[in-house]
Amino acid sequence: MGGEDPVREPQRVHRGAPDRDAHRRGLRVDDLARAYRDERARSIAILGRVLGDLDLAEDAVQEAFLRAAERWPRDGAPRNPGAWIVATARNAAIDRIRRERTLARKTELLARAEGLPDDEEAIIPDDRLELIFACCHPALAAEAQVALTLSLVGGLATPEIARAFLVPEPTLAQRLVRAKRKIRDAGIPLRVPPEHLLPERLRAVLATVYLVFNAGYGPPVRRELSAEAVRLAAVLATLMPDEAEVHGLHALLLLHDARRDARLSAEGELVLLEAQDRSLWDEDEIEQGRRALGRALALRMPGPYQLQAAIASLHLEPETDWPQVALLYGRLAELLPSPVVRLNRAVAVGKAFGPADGLTAMDDVTGLDEYHLLHSARAHFLRELGREMEAREAYERALALAPSDVERAFLRERLER
Repeated sequence: MGGEDPVREPQRVHRGAPDRDAHRRGLRVDDLARAYRDERARSIAILGRVLGDLDLAEDAVQEAFLRAAERWPRDGAPRNPGAWIVATARNAAIDRIRRERTLARKTELLARAEGLPDDEEAIIPDDRLELIFACCHPALAAEAQVALTLSLVGGLATPEIARAFLVPEPTLAQRLVRAKRKIRDAGIPLRVPPEHLLPERLRAVLATVYLVFNAGYGPPVRRELSAEAVRLAAVLATLMPDEAEVHGLHALLLLHDARRDARLSAEGELVLLEAQDRSLWDEDEIEQGRRALGRALALRMPGPYQLQAAIASLHLEPETDWPQVALLYGRLAELLPSPVVRLNRAVAVGKAFGPADGLTAMDDVTGLDEYHLLHSARAHFLRELGREMEAREAYERALALAPSDVERAFLRERLER
């Protein structure tokens, strides 16, 4: 998923087999890493749903992978890695439950845990979707939803998430602890919500994944976050194939991610789309994105992510069809009436019909006086109209509001012109 090679099922190597070196060839470090990526979230979801305790489930699954790291290189990988991990984690959870001091809780958890399969070849369902919805439950704060999704579903370590979001590690750790405790104490179920609640809850899930992507897309660029968001979107597209907006988000992230290597110069300076070196664009990812967009449009249920993906696809053409982009932004503004969408439409209008029309459309945008890109866009159109003093003032305002060194350097260079 997300442009990666398909998962190869590792073959069991039996102890005492004539080929004593088979395990050295059959199990590489990346095989275990792939199993960790593919099976960890699924296993936590299965144990968490049964036990009602994500902390216990996560610890048990972690212990199972530690045992896998010891045993698989020696004994060979199991034919069904997911079932092996669940069975081993189940046993680890039972061991931990037996050490519980509270008899009532011990009895209850043991009854639940013993209902899990203990056969390492059992068929294990894929419950990652339930885990994703639990992580993005509306009872949790938005920052907790993001952190929990990256931790439990994405498998990112606490220090990685803390560094990516510029949060002290103890703060992030406490955020995760509180979120998991709230899920346990409030009895938040690990399940896909009923049909009448699904649209609103799915919007929260997609928004969380999009927020993760934007945090990684930068600047500053945090590649591990944007890559994880693309992977999560691919997981959702696989698990919810009939949801058009899921495919729309997957398409949007792929089409943006395809340009990641061209967005910054070798000196770390921001490069606008029209000045980017197209040879650095990932053509395979562009093709994947357009296929995902085609799947979304075929379902005939239009939505904001599909419209944004269609706009992103137009930007990747040899010549951008700006009137069409402006039209799509107008439609997007009807579905998603945010000031930023209206600003993007105003920029497209200026590109399509001239800077004066762009400025006129921008005059109707309210609520963005502290948004640096509004002033940067105004400065661009003012400069095209030869209104140099006003352009300088707008660039200075944008520079004062810019949130990153990369953007400040870009605006400073424009101002110096």
